[in-house]
Amino acid sequence: MAPAPAPTPAMSHSSAFLLPSSSSSAPAGSAESAYALVVLNQRLPRFAPLLWERAQVRVCADGGANRVFDGMPELLPGQDPDVVRARYKPDVIKGDMDSVRPEVMEYYSNLGTKIVDESHDQDTTDLHKCVAFVIDNSPIPDKSNLCILALGALGGRFDHEMGNINVLHLFPNSRIILLSDDCLIFLLPRTHTHNIHIERSIEGPHCGLIPIGAPSTSTTTTGLRWNLDNTSMSFGRLISTCNIVEAENVTVIRTLT
Repeated sequence: MAPAPAPTPAMSHSSAFLLPSSSSSAPAGSAESAYALVVLNQRLPRFAPLLWERAQVRVCADGGANRVFDGMPELLPGQDPDVVRARYKPDVIKGDMDSVRPEVMEYYSNLGTKIVDESHDQDTTDLHKCVAFVIDNSPIPDKSNLCILALGALGGRFDHEMGNINVLHLFPNSRIILLSDDCLIFLLPRTHTHNIHIERSIEGPHCGLIPIGAPSTSTTTTGLRWNLDNTSMSFGRLISTCNIVEAENVTVIRTLT
C-alpha cells in the first residue's frame, strides 16, 4: 500500500503593509515580515512614502532614483522639497546607469548613498539586479521573513512588465510583490497551499489567477465568486481573470501531478 502524500505546507499572504501603522496587522499565525523596497523607473504610487518608512532597506533601480528625487516632494506638497529629498534618501542606487540623471546620482552620492554600476551586465533587468543585491547584502538577518516590495514594476512598456514578472519566477523562494497604484502581483508557488487575507479597505474586489510560466494542472479555490474546482489552467485555454473576492480569506490549492 502506497504511503499517504505528505501534507502541503501553507503560505500566508497579506497586503497589511499598505495600511497605516496604527491599523496594520499580520495574519493570525504568520511571522511579521521585514520589508525591503525597490523603486523602479515609473511614477511613484501614492503610498510610496508609507512603504519607504516601513522598509528596512531601500534600493533605487537606476532611473528609479529620478522618481524618488522628483516624486517624493510631489507626494508631500506641504513640505519643503529639499527636506523631503534629504529624508527619502535611498541606501543604494543599482543598475546599468543609463537612466539616472547625473545630478541626481551626484546628489544622493553626496548624502552617502551607495552607487553600484552594473553597466557591464546587459543580460539581467534592473529589478533582477536589485533583488539579487537585496537578498545577498540585506542586513535583515532572517531571510525567511524578507519581503521585497517593487514600486513601479507595473505600467509603462509591456516588455518591461513581463521582464519584472519573470523575476518572480527567477526567485521563486523569495517573497516579491510588484506594486502600482492599481494592482499588485505576487507568485503562488505550486509547492504550497496559499491563504490570502483580503484587506477590503485597500484591495479588491477584482482578482485573477494567471498561470504564467507553466500550466496549472489542478487548482482549487475558496472565497471567490467563481471558485475553481480541480481546474486546469493554461494560456490558450482557461485562465481565471476578472474574478471577484467574496470572503475575507481566499485559499488557493494547487495539486502536484
